Amino acid sequence: MDNRGFISIEYLFSLFIIMIIACGVLFYASASISSSLNIEDSVTHRLILDDVADVISHVNSNGIGYSKYLKLPSDKGYFEITVDKNKLTMEYSGKKGETMMILVNTNSKYKLISGKSYVVTKTSEGIVIS
Repeated sequence: MDNRGFISIEYLFSLFIIMIIACGVLFYASASISSSLNIEDSVTHRLILDDVADVISHVNSNGIGYSKYLKLPSDKGYFEITVDKNKLTMEYSGKKGETMMILVNTNSKYKLISGKSYVVTKTSEGIVIS
């Protein structure tokens, strides 16, 4: 401002440039934060899927009659895990993840829902989830 209280055109131009730079930085930061939250969500659900596969494989590697307790977390949002033959499929928030279980064969198709508890048992017919 000069001594009469008027703002010079250079001052207005520099404020305009600073506002444009600030908006660009905020847009980039918002996109980066959103991307990192999406990655965190995907990794969290992938770890749950791997834990379920580990429990089923552990039961399968032990003898007939061996069972193990499986509790799916409810604090990670709603998800469904489908166990079909030797494949696990997780569906959550419009996304889908799959993993294969080597040397495991279930005779039935099971649907596991978040927040519930299950018992995985090895029988003479194969793996049973109840």
